[in-house]
Amino acid sequence: MPAGLKQSSSVVSIGFSVPESAPNTFTQGSVDLNLSPLDREVFVVLAVNLDADNPDAVAGTDTRVRAGLTTTSQTAVPSLADANCLARLTNAIQAAGFVDGGVGFSTQALETPPATLEYIGIIATNDFFVQTEGTGNLGAKGVAGKLYGYRAIASADIYAALVQSEVLSA
Repeated sequence: MPAGLKQSSSVVSIGFSVPESAPNTFTQGSVDLNLSPLDREVFVVLAVNLDADNPDAVAGTDTRVRAGLTTTSQTAVPSLADANCLARLTNAIQAAGFVDGGVGFSTQALETPPATLEYIGIIATNDFFVQTEGTGNLGAKGVAGKLYGYRAIASADIYAALVQSEVLSA
């Protein structure tokens, strides 16, 4: 357990789903954790599992579906280099120059961290955000997944630092 935090719940999994609002359109959804700021409650993230739809196989056209999960609102699918990004994935089909549907590829961050990590992130504000966006697809795509973690109570100084860090790095 991170220093300055006291676990206040058992491990829970929170499911979510975000469909694109239209084909090949960046779409973001938020999931409310119902944290109590008066009690300095935070959510300690243990693991994230993202499961994006497969891109369409269109002859001669590169297609992809990207998704991410962040602690703050975004205007585009995040990179793992972004401070508030906890998970990201890309499913792609490289078909440019092919007469058939092409070759599929999948890249994503480690879904479940090694047992040596205590946690992969701490969410100090009330929501987390899930983003998805397709490219070159004929129909709307989306992402579903689960966030695993537990609620904890932070000391006053740790809580203030976590909230400020999360908000300022947005």
